[in-house]
Amino acid sequence: MALGARVAETPRRNDEGEASVASRLAGPFTRFRQFLHEVRAELRQVNWPTFATVRSTTVVVIATVFVFGVFLFVVDYGVSWIVEQVLTRFRQ
Repeated sequence: MALGARVAETPRRNDEGEASVASRLAGPFTRFRQFLHEVRAELRQVNWPTFATVRSTTVVVIATVFVFGVFLFVVDYGVSWIVEQVLTRFRQ
């Protein structure tokens, strides 16, 4: 069966034409079981990164966060110093 294909389910009917309780309850469980089966099939197709790749990209992310943190600190400190200088000159 192709991934993502839905199986048409016809509920069992009793003599009056009503779906039985067992077939109505089995529907959601059957669909959930099919969903889990499809999830497992998709996860088998995932190209998982190696430990070396994860480590190197983690180092890049941490370094980038550090550099931007320092940059934003310097900009914030500089802007606050400029605003302080402007406000002290207008107070005089």
